[in-house]
Amino acid sequence: MNFINGAQLLEYCEKENKKISEAMFERETTFLEQDGEKTRARMKKAFSIMQAAVKKPLKEDIVSMGGMIGGESKKLHSLREQGKNICGDVLQKAMTYAMAVLEVNASMGLIVAAPTAGSAGVVPGLLLALQECYDLPDGRIVDALFNAGAVGYLAMRNATVAGAVGGCQAEVGAASAMAAAALCNLKGGTPEQCAAAAAMALGNLLGLVCDPVAGLVEVPCIKRNVVGAVNAVSCANMALAGVDYAIPCDEVIDAMGRVGSLLSPDLRETGQGGLAATPTGVKIARQLAQED
Repeated sequence: MNFINGAQLLEYCEKENKKISEAMFERETTFLEQDGEKTRARMKKAFSIMQAAVKKPLKEDIVSMGGMIGGESKKLHSLREQGKNICGDVLQKAMTYAMAVLEVNASMGLIVAAPTAGSAGVVPGLLLALQECYDLPDGRIVDALFNAGAVGYLAMRNATVAGAVGGCQAEVGAASAMAAAALCNLKGGTPEQCAAAAAMALGNLLGLVCDPVAGLVEVPCIKRNVVGAVNAVSCANMALAGVDYAIPCDEVIDAMGRVGSLLSPDLRETGQGGLAATPTGVKIARQLAQED
């Protein structure tokens, strides 16, 4: 079983009366030429790494390689513990956990690229927040990760998920689309609703540039992971309510690829444009270079 675009995936799901997560599970099992137990075990292992990465910065003091981030997730966690958070628990936890994963990544810790290291906080941040708030078993989250994987696969196959090729829209944008579809799946959405959520999430972040200060995956990456998680919640909520998206998911992915090719190289992970080129960004880069 295989599919190369969203239209084929949705057609298969309708014909076989399957969820996107089930279709992706079948594809991975076939592609890897292994039995289903091994396929599921691989995803369970990825999930266990995500769980550890989400919690580590809340228990330990972590400082990034560049020293620009560290302790952000603890601050958000403390705000919720004090009852001072503005948003509800799902969003607050998703924001906290998304930042936590990026702190681990920036300190050379173990994370799961979902779909990349620079966007690794969006999917686990949101799914683990939802698991805690709705008391969902691990198996449900593992299923949702297959759904997220299907969206990531399509983005990678038909466009890109690399910031150096397509800007941050390809990283955090794709991650947000993956998370939105997975969230829809968890809340009982149809394959069509999952695809609509993914299309909305990616469409909302179309054109987002990749401009890492000092060339490090720290600033603005950690905050953009938060934006990706919040965007995913909004889009999944709209899709579950029956709000449609005018542009099909396949066409949004194609548009992302084309927009990425139009971006200046300065805005594609080179650290030469955007926030990296601001006076403060340049100053930070020079200071770090001198320390080396």
